[in-house]
Amino acid sequence: MPMSSASRHHLLAAALALVTLAPATLSLAQPTRACSGTVYLSFDTGSQSQAEYIAQTLRRHHIKATFFMANEKTVNGDYTLDPSWAPFWKALVADGHAFGSHTFDHVYAKRDLADGKIEVKPQFGANGGKLLAWTPQQYCDELNRVDQRFQTLTGKHIDRFWRTPGGHLTPHTLAAGEACGYKHVAWAAAGFSGDELPSDKWPNQLLLERTLKNLKDGDIVMAHLGIWSRKDPWAPAVLEPLISGLEKKGFCFATLRDHPAYKGDLKGPVAEVKAGKGRAS
Repeated sequence: MPMSSASRHHLLAAALALVTLAPATLSLAQPTRACSGTVYLSFDTGSQSQAEYIAQTLRRHHIKATFFMANEKTVNGDYTLDPSWAPFWKALVADGHAFGSHTFDHVYAKRDLADGKIEVKPQFGANGGKLLAWTPQQYCDELNRVDQRFQTLTGKHIDRFWRTPGGHLTPHTLAAGEACGYKHVAWAAAGFSGDELPSDKWPNQLLLERTLKNLKDGDIVMAHLGIWSRKDPWAPAVLEPLISGLEKKGFCFATLRDHPAYKGDLKGPVAEVKAGKGRAS
């Protein structure tokens, strides 16, 4: 029985729709391969000069990372948790990344005090540059401020991770974070990217070679979304070849939600995860 012109039209339309959809469907498929180990990329906020490049690079490689956020001044003249950055954070949420607190005002813990308080020095906010004596509850409230702002910007809560600015971790700050349900996350010695070190003494090629050589299964890598002081930015020169080099070695990538030390019931820090060596902003 001959096919009607209407039927032929419908079949042609369906075929064209399949052809049109096929490339989009294929582009969403993530490559699957056997892993010789897993590396956990993490990024702290900073000047944000490299933020969009880092996000695009992770997206291109189908990599999920963990972002630790503080409300820091950016190269745009605003702050990282201002409403102007909501589209950026929403896009990262949609990409499936994990998020933690880096204290809202990028608060340095200076020392524990005898009365149970913590001497701190916020870098930003109303008390920026001042030495303050905080109770553990005040420190906990500072961690939670990030979650509150992130929820306002994205509609999502952060994960129960936190990282102390500068790597300055004290017994009282560790206990304060644990008491309010956060696990502290440092980084592996081999995972210290060095992106905040002077680029004349620590060129990007040296940092890349050192990191590629020394990273091993389970290591956490720490870098920033931009560093004010480094003249030769780390990310454009190092991130892509670092990822490609690790992939060639058979490594896969995951967020800290899947790290053996942090996944599951978050009740507090684990003893074997200690503050990372080296400087950190």
